[in-house]
Amino acid sequence: MKEVQTILGQRLQARFDLSHVEVINESFMHNVPDDAETHFKVVLVSEDFTDLNRVKRHQEVYALVKDLMPKPIHALAIHAYTPSEWQGISPDSPNCLGGKAKELKS
Repeated sequence: MKEVQTILGQRLQARFDLSHVEVINESFMHNVPDDAETHFKVVLVSEDFTDLNRVKRHQEVYALVKDLMPKPIHALAIHAYTPSEWQGISPDSPNCLGGKAKELKS
């Protein structure tokens, strides 16, 4: 793990009682330098999300990282589930349609 990815993971684990957590650096899929830490996907499973709708769950996560956005984190995909909602898989992130990712498709 790199620095921003580590900080993000530590904050999530300190705030939520997580039964499952994934912090995935998806920067390589975008028009950024090879070692960038700008685009992340987090997958979180916690009883803490019970009785919270999707918007409230996202607000809880964004509150933890507001000092990291928009820099160094440019984009954050959040998939937050309760244990009963968790099916063991999260949706794939969409492909970037510009920059380096577009060049790689050519």
